[in-house]
Amino acid sequence: MASGSAVHTAEFIVSSARLAELYECSALLRRTRVRAEEIVDEARALLAEAEREGDPVRILMLTSQLDEARQAYRKVLNAYVTICRRINEERQEIIQAQMERERATRLSGVA
Repeated sequence: MASGSAVHTAEFIVSSARLAELYECSALLRRTRVRAEEIVDEARALLAEAEREGDPVRILMLTSQLDEARQAYRKVLNAYVTICRRINEERQEIIQAQMERERATRLSGVA
């Protein structure tokens, strides 16, 4: 029983460390997402300015840059959503493992 407990403890430590790493990644992606959103807003404002001024060369260039900024933002947003899902999955796995250990402990105590 003691070796099983040590294995469970080791598994919990590994899961907790993995979850901490995922949280660090999500924090980095959150900051990146915010910055990418700011860049899209800046590109949109520059394009609006060029449109008000009627500058067709700048309009064409800034439209292309706005599209690139939006594509980059989408990639960052997708990565952020993916990491958030993985965090939720990892937390669920930890909770499930804890519940199974508690159930096994209660059952072994009854026998």
